[in-house]
Amino acid sequence: MDKLLTLLEDNARMPNEQLAVMLGKSEEEVAAAIAGYEKDGVIHGYKTLIDWEKAGRDLVTARIEIRVSPKKDRGFEEIAETIMEFDEVETVYLMSGGYDLALTVTGKTFKDVALFVAHKLSPLDSVLSTATHFVLRKYKERGFRVVGEERDERSVTLL
Repeated sequence: MDKLLTLLEDNARMPNEQLAVMLGKSEEEVAAAIAGYEKDGVIHGYKTLIDWEKAGRDLVTARIEIRVSPKKDRGFEEIAETIMEFDEVETVYLMSGGYDLALTVTGKTFKDVALFVAHKLSPLDSVLSTATHFVLRKYKERGFRVVGEERDERSVTLL
């Protein structure tokens, strides 16, 4: 039923009847599979992708890279769990490479995000350093194009 998960990921509002036809299964089989995935935690929830700018609600989004000192017995889990509890934090990922954790954070203004980093994130004992990158424009998010077919009006000079 991996195909079911892929279909739901693309459109969580697709009716079970349509899913059943696409998968060659009965509606009851599809409903039972979805209920099982929800019960087992394979499906964590359903979320709508909203263009808040078009909805008239301007938010600032930032990607924050963090270097941390992992705890001896808990590794990165303890600091990740602490950071997840902040309302400003949308995502927390353990990363490989030059930093340990990557966060997606939202705030009403650039200053709100900066103050979150300065007053809540940086003072945490395990945090060694942070690097904040503000999102200036989203082109694609969670597999969906979020900008229209706007034409780039900048002139190009060829040599």
